[in-house]
Amino acid sequence: MEEQKKPSSLQIESVVASDTKRFKVPVDSEHKAMVFWIFSFAAPHMRAFHLSWFSFFCCFVSTFAAPPLLPVIRDNLGLTRTDIGNAGIASVSGAVFARLAMGTACDLVGPRLASASLIFLTTPAVYCTSVINSASAYLLARFFTGFSLASFVSCQFWMSSMFSAPKVGRANGVAAGWGNLGGGATQLIMPLVYELIHNAIGSTKFTAWRIAFFIPGLMQTAAGIAVLTLGQDLPDGNYQKLEKAGDKHKDSFSKVFHHAVTNYRAWILALTYGYCFGVELTIDNIIAEYFYDRFDVNLRNAGMIAASFGLANIFSRPAGGLFSDLLSRRFGMRGRLWGLWLVQSFGGVLCIILGLMDNLAAAISVMLLFSVFVQAACGLSFGIVPFVSRRSLGLISGMTGGGGNVGAVLTQLIFFKGSRYSTQKGIALMGVMTLACTLPIMLIYFPQWGGMLVGPRPNATEEDYYAAEWSQKERDSGCHSASLKFAENSVSERGKRRDPSTTVPVDTTPSHV
Repeated sequence: MEEQKKPSSLQIESVVASDTKRFKVPVDSEHKAMVFWIFSFAAPHMRAFHLSWFSFFCCFVSTFAAPPLLPVIRDNLGLTRTDIGNAGIASVSGAVFARLAMGTACDLVGPRLASASLIFLTTPAVYCTSVINSASAYLLARFFTGFSLASFVSCQFWMSSMFSAPKVGRANGVAAGWGNLGGGATQLIMPLVYELIHNAIGSTKFTAWRIAFFIPGLMQTAAGIAVLTLGQDLPDGNYQKLEKAGDKHKDSFSKVFHHAVTNYRAWILALTYGYCFGVELTIDNIIAEYFYDRFDVNLRNAGMIAASFGLANIFSRPAGGLFSDLLSRRFGMRGRLWGLWLVQSFGGVLCIILGLMDNLAAAISVMLLFSVFVQAACGLSFGIVPFVSRRSLGLISGMTGGGGNVGAVLTQLIFFKGSRYSTQKGIALMGVMTLACTLPIMLIYFPQWGGMLVGPRPNATEEDYYAAEWSQKERDSGCHSASLKFAENSVSERGKRRDPSTTVPVDTTPSHV
């Protein structure tokens, strides 16, 4: 049998030149963007960025559209404090399983189809909120609408698939931060729409809040259509096309699941994310009513104060992602881990202080500072997640994101359901729990990069770590080629003190070829 000829250097250069011309941004050997041009809409990298954050933003607006109108809704439906607490828990509990499912879907069918499907499946619940007439219907509407928060997983998976290692922290941070901005924007949008319908059109207040829910419904519908028609899964195309052409290995659920659940780093990040993003979700549910009841401010002002917490996402979570990348440039993965622990711990301290405030101005000031740190910790978390696993990236993103929802559910069940604790005491105790649940970050260790307290293992390499997710048979058939490229491009996580190597640009032939 004739031996297969290796391509000549001239042929390789021709292919590289062709690859370079296909993209409007500089790319690495995986065709991931090596720059993050935030105001560009260049396809496919920057277009995916804008589609991911906007779709997540719309889902956030829908999920938290009820809390800013809660004083009116509770009077109309006769809701008790327990009803409100149960509905708040329901709004974030459904997304726990939805995020796990979304992570798996991203691994198997791609982020475009997974995200669009979820958006379309949850949109009817948003519209149905306008016709509910009981406490149980209110709970169910919030429960099913909350499933849409799983779009966060596709958002982060998409960014990790489109941007190179030195840029992935800021890409994840900005996309998620601008998406989370919906939690603050809805605190402004819903009271404004409500008052416009109530005062300008003349509808009764019990009718006005119902009509107002068509706005988040329409936003979510538009986002789903945009993702489905304009998005692309990977720099080189959509999953189905690449798998059919043989350019992408079609993975199995069992193997993706196995390598996710057996990686202890994923479980630690799920726990710690429960007390940065989980705390943020909890605050989104309680803060407007808290200021309305405790400091006797009117509905509009309570909404504006609550909005300022969520609106900080426009810079705080992106700043966390950028900070993670900057720490990595100097200190590698160990810098990312230290940064997350320090920022999230300080956020826990500020949460305790917020619960002790009895002056309106002081409470607002502490809340704003607290919002910066808790949201930055979210950005720092997803500066680490993309490096935990290459093969099971989607499911591990889902596990981490689901951990955020679990944290929110547990926190609301323990501290904000019923009358066992006052809201202010519950906030302070939530800060104590944040400090305790942030400590396990010290246990995360990568053999090739080290951990917070221990350096890397001698002779451990990135290639060894990511290739270990594939069997010898799979490696022999070349199924792990994408993992090898990712390993070469993640050498930058060693930091400047160990190795000055950076991402492999597209015009460099990887060593394993």
